[in-house]
Amino acid sequence: MKNILIACEYSGIVRDAFCKYGFNAISCDILPSEGDPNNEHIQGDVLNIIDDPWDLIIAHPPCTHLSLAGTAKWAEKVADGRQQKAIEFVERIWNAKNCHHICIENPVGALSSRSSLGKPSQYIQPYEYGHRQQKKTGLWLKGLPKLRPTDPIDPDTIPYKELHKLYLLGPSPDRAKKRSRFWEGVAIAMAMQWGLKQLAPV
Repeated sequence: MKNILIACEYSGIVRDAFCKYGFNAISCDILPSEGDPNNEHIQGDVLNIIDDPWDLIIAHPPCTHLSLAGTAKWAEKVADGRQQKAIEFVERIWNAKNCHHICIENPVGALSSRSSLGKPSQYIQPYEYGHRQQKKTGLWLKGLPKLRPTDPIDPDTIPYKELHKLYLLGPSPDRAKKRSRFWEGVAIAMAMQWGLKQLAPV
């Protein structure tokens, strides 16, 4: 059985996709899991387990201090150390000692220009995986092939308000959660292309 860590995930979306295909996938986040209660979730600091012998790590580190959407506050976040701390957190995951297959997922932002990761291996869009939404997202890949689109939708055929739904969300207590929620279509693609084709369970 292959051991897979889904770091910084409380939704359970990616973890549950891998579990569906027979992998021992475990999610870890400081928040409790919202996914399938039958699948394992560790509530705590992922850095406490990052150097365990994982076959694959897929990480969704917080983008609060990294996203290009927050550039108006970057100077403040650089001055008080918040951005550097966020970058070092991602670099620590990227440099996990006992894993040779790693994916870091994050929106366009500081990681590509201010971290040791450099530019992402690829950018993906939700509409390439069956979702009628747009959100350019970078994937930094180590020991993994680029993710291939599985169910592309022409964005020109999607009404503006639907395509840009995430950007048009009004203020609400759970706005950040809604904007950061991962896509099931991408999770399934990861499980099939990186799991079944790269690390098929035995």
